[in-house]
Amino acid sequence: MANILVVDDELGIRDLLCDILNDEGHTVELAENAAQARAARHRERPDLVLLDIWMPDTDGVTLLKEWSATGALTMPVIMMSGHATIDTAVEATRIGALAFLEKPITLQKLLKAVEQGLARGSPRKQVAPLPGLMSPRVDSLIKVSEIVGVNHEAVADLGPQSTQNFMLDKPLREGRDEYEKAYFEFHLTKENGSMTRVAEKTGLERTHLYRKLKQLGVNLSRTKRN
Repeated sequence: MANILVVDDELGIRDLLCDILNDEGHTVELAENAAQARAARHRERPDLVLLDIWMPDTDGVTLLKEWSATGALTMPVIMMSGHATIDTAVEATRIGALAFLEKPITLQKLLKAVEQGLARGSPRKQVAPLPGLMSPRVDSLIKVSEIVGVNHEAVADLGPQSTQNFMLDKPLREGRDEYEKAYFEFHLTKENGSMTRVAEKTGLERTHLYRKLKQLGVNLSRTKRN
């Protein structure tokens, strides 16, 4: 997992992103302004930075320019803003930002942008630009490919499978509980134990999901693949 620096002057945004990224297994460092971001960048050497544009002392674009000019832009940077224009997004990507996320940031877009950013590594080592869509929306600068690869030789190691056999000669409640347990175990294994992703896939609130798994007796420690 990665070390991610989140830079945003809004406490609620920092806490939300921290919770989501921690749940995905990442280590998160928080900064509320450019001064703290500089110190964290020097101290932690993050693998990825989520950088807000509008901050009270030094804005995110200025900080990005500073890192670029001093050779400190050695990690992917994803810009964030709820009030930025297309010109601002274009300027940020020209300076070296990998992508741009428009607030409010959806869970799916955040996780996909982080995944893509970590996969691409340092922006200085990349030749091809970030794939994007020419659209008036800022968040359309990010285009994520939904590609799923399956290693059929490793299927036996994936835990609960998508096809299950159930005994029908039993009370409805028992049969339903058996199905639901297999259903949640399958999705937990598929998402490597990420409660955030499973909640999104199944359409349940996380608190409801936790209660449901406890009720069904699902062992969460067994659903994480090494």
